[in-house]
Amino acid sequence: MKIHKEGKKVIPVALLLLALLVLAIYWFLGNYLISYFLYAGVAFLCGLVVWFFRDPNYKVLCNDKNVLSVCDGKVVAIEPTIEREYFKEERVQVSIFMSPLNVHINHVPVPGKIIYQKHKNGRFLPAFIAKSSEENERCTSVIRMKDGTKILMRQIAGVVARRVVAYKKENEEVTQDQHLGFIRFGSRVDLFLPKNCNIQVKIGEKTNGGKTIIATLN
Repeated sequence: MKIHKEGKKVIPVALLLLALLVLAIYWFLGNYLISYFLYAGVAFLCGLVVWFFRDPNYKVLCNDKNVLSVCDGKVVAIEPTIEREYFKEERVQVSIFMSPLNVHINHVPVPGKIIYQKHKNGRFLPAFIAKSSEENERCTSVIRMKDGTKILMRQIAGVVARRVVAYKKENEEVTQDQHLGFIRFGSRVDLFLPKNCNIQVKIGEKTNGGKTIIATLN
């Protein structure tokens, strides 16, 4: 299993802390039966941390008529809404919630050029509720395609997620087989699409980053 580069920063620190926890359990509890249950719990946490930072080898089918899913997760919202940061007009919002068990890599949804990007500090409300899109820490990126179509992607931190990373920056050209960023430990991504697009997913549907077609563009 391939480990994402974000994991190579976090995993060694996490494993060191868990190793210290094992030593503390041994020091204070010795060979009592409860210590073995605690060891098992620590081993489970070790596996969970490594599993979180997995990087599956997805084959991305690039197509500039398709808006591909930006992440693994579950569709929690599909609705017309006023996007207030950049467009300041009505768009179709599609929101995908990532649980701590999902792959947290964020993919490029459409090919083009990043013409706007802004990181905003904010709150850490549960990522599955609607107002997290406006109030939580987030990073907004707008991609302009060759035909002028603009797609807005917003990475949103959650209760546990405390770090939103964007690898691709403003004025960079991007393609659908690239990673745009990463969010650590449970979060959400919103897409704001043209009103005349054809949505291809439903509420509650599970998505795979870089594979699931969220919408087709006219």
